[in-house]
Amino acid sequence: MKYFKSFEIVIVGLILMSSCSISYKFNGTVIDYDKIKSISIVDFTNQASMVYAPLTAKFNEELKDIYTRQTRLNLISRNADLELDGEIVGYDITPMSLSTNSLASETRLTIKINVRYINNTNHEEDFEKVYSAYRNFDSERLLTDVQDELIEEITKEICENIYNDTVANW
Repeated sequence: MKYFKSFEIVIVGLILMSSCSISYKFNGTVIDYDKIKSISIVDFTNQASMVYAPLTAKFNEELKDIYTRQTRLNLISRNADLELDGEIVGYDITPMSLSTNSLASETRLTIKINVRYINNTNHEEDFEKVYSAYRNFDSERLLTDVQDELIEEITKEICENIYNDTVANW
């Protein structure tokens, strides 16, 4: 009889836990899937003064991928519970530390993305923010030799920051 009582408690506990639809994942995501079911991510355009064409596609792909990989949200084109849009506003090359011959020994590639976030289930969470990340590289190397690798790293960092600010609630 004692065995059946414990079994009943376990069953009731499992039923109660399964009826709750708030998802807590190891990646820090906290989404109430009863209220939030979809996300719309409009392709970001490149408005930077210096344009590297593959950046736009890489960024848009990475941003959509992070939400589809790490959430159960449906990616739809419009009228979503969550909406993201914006533009690439900076793609800048800056000489950094000087060597003994007064030439730059390092160069910095900085990417800036302006993001508008709308939570149609809770407009108090809406925001507009510029995200920025950079990587330094040896000035003896040409930008054309390193930029694909650098934009991969930078866009991943920026997309993770956007993700954390929108659905991870860090």
